[in-house]
Amino acid sequence: MPRRDDIASVLVLGSGPIVIGQASEFDYSGTQACKVLREEGLRVVLINSNPATIMTDPAMADATYIEPLTVATVRAVIEKERPDALLPTLGGQTALNLAVELYESGVLDEYGVEVLGADLEAIQTAEDRLKFKEAMSEIGLESPRSSYVKEESQAFEAAAEYGYPVVLRPSFTLGGKGGGIAYDEDELRRMIRQGLADSPVHEVLVEESVLGWKEYELEVMRDRNDNCVIVCSIENLDAMGVHTGDSITIAPAMTLSDPEYQQMRDAAFAVLRRIGVETGGSNVQFAVDPATGRQLVIEMNPRVSRSSALASKATGFPIAKIAAKLTIGYSLDEIANDITRKTKAAFEPTIDYVVVKVPRFAFEKFGGTDDTLTTKMKSVGEVMAMGRTFKEALNKAMRSLEDGQVGFGAGPSLDIDDEALEERLRRPTAARMDAVDEALTRGWSVERVSELTGFDPWFTDQLLQLVERRRELRAYEHLAALPDDLLREAKADGFSDAHLARLLNTSEDHVRARRHTLGIRPVFKTVDTCAAEFEAYTPYHYSTYEDEDEVTDSDRDKVIVLGSGPNRIGQGVEFDYCCVHAVFALRDAGYETIMVNCNPETVSTDYDTADRLYFEPLTFEDVL
Repeated sequence: MPRRDDIASVLVLGSGPIVIGQASEFDYSGTQACKVLREEGLRVVLINSNPATIMTDPAMADATYIEPLTVATVRAVIEKERPDALLPTLGGQTALNLAVELYESGVLDEYGVEVLGADLEAIQTAEDRLKFKEAMSEIGLESPRSSYVKEESQAFEAAAEYGYPVVLRPSFTLGGKGGGIAYDEDELRRMIRQGLADSPVHEVLVEESVLGWKEYELEVMRDRNDNCVIVCSIENLDAMGVHTGDSITIAPAMTLSDPEYQQMRDAAFAVLRRIGVETGGSNVQFAVDPATGRQLVIEMNPRVSRSSALASKATGFPIAKIAAKLTIGYSLDEIANDITRKTKAAFEPTIDYVVVKVPRFAFEKFGGTDDTLTTKMKSVGEVMAMGRTFKEALNKAMRSLEDGQVGFGAGPSLDIDDEALEERLRRPTAARMDAVDEALTRGWSVERVSELTGFDPWFTDQLLQLVERRRELRAYEHLAALPDDLLREAKADGFSDAHLARLLNTSEDHVRARRHTLGIRPVFKTVDTCAAEFEAYTPYHYSTYEDEDEVTDSDRDKVIVLGSGPNRIGQGVEFDYCCVHAVFALRDAGYETIMVNCNPETVSTDYDTADRLYFEPLTFEDVL
């Protein structure tokens, strides 16, 4: 159906300040929305309180208000600007909560402002965990047993029924704030008090535990004609119990059988239909019992999320941009794919590579902080890497973190006994991968390590293959003695020159010289959304060690802009702002711009920001 002609102006809500659980990914989604709405001839009014963002640039909206995201402020802006509609689904949890407050306070009805993306009933059903559970039951989908509590005593009654541990999930909070896993009465008493205090509606869901179950996410789009597509499937390396923002995640999902995936796909579509998301994207999360295959729906976000940004960068499918177009009347089969120029948004992306996201933590900045990973998000940033295999993508992601790592298992051995090592494997922390490496190096079986960590055995076996490859490499005392084929295989597995240099007691320069002598150089593949079924017109690339290079050169003068890598304490979205403006200035000066970055949350890694995008680690080897 054509674009709606009854909407002339839209008020877009930003996400406010950068906080754990809500970072620069919403600057990316908000910027995309503002651009596409203006391209469609609509007047865009923006409210956001974060001045370090691209979306608050004067050129992004027709009117920009850098103001607090409160009912009073938004009411004043609505009174002045008189927008026809409000778009809250691209500003994270902050924008959704504010939209609900505006509705409940009567502001939207008073000024006749329509909510785009998801109606208020849909938002409330998705965000109110009891309503969500009831909605899932109505359509025959299972979810964990749970009870909504408003008092401490009710939490203890629920725990007595379900047994410990129990999961606490406060309503309407961001990044799992106030939530967690209570293993006994003392922990429950402390956590329920905090959860009730953190919930703006003073409600907490007490839920039976599915600890140890596998966790999956599906990024879903739906339009008014009930066309539905899965943009991307995402699998968490960590089992249930670790917030997805703190887990290493892999796309596409690697350990689902096709019948399991089809069941999950059908369930995700049913969730969007029941909740009422008709014009936009949503993230639906599932838990799967590894022993029986039983699937539970955990939750859904009726908005663009952190995982949406990851899925967009992983596939080349611009979720926020398409979601914005859907809200103003277009259907998926009417929206062109910018990358292929032949397919439509109704064409589900297909990828012929593996994407790995690794979170970035900052526990070293806060001495004494408990580094146990739970349902409450603790990471401050993330990196993403692409490769032809999980092993290659993981190694590239690990060296993208800018924390001294040069790959999986590149650190020193752990000087602890087996009992202490078992404890490190059981307890999810930012350093658990080091413990996995140590256990596999000591010869522990895949089954034992998988049982202790909750990792699927397929992933543990992949990690074992990296450990065994490292053992092969260490068997050679000098670089000159290393067989040519083994060097090629190591590079295909994602081993960096710096990592190889450590293993072979030589320098990174010597490893690079040996590679070049043998003609072992990376080639670059193109992200095309269709596994090479159609030609790609957007130069969006990643490196790998194969034969065919898909990059076409040009004779224009070029400038490379290096991105700022993962967000961390002291380095956030403001540096991405600088990178993006550098690209704009260089392009205006007539240069071909090339962006190199590894942060999936940012505007700089949007495929249409620079003339060319290389999603690569910011290391000497990868940039060179």
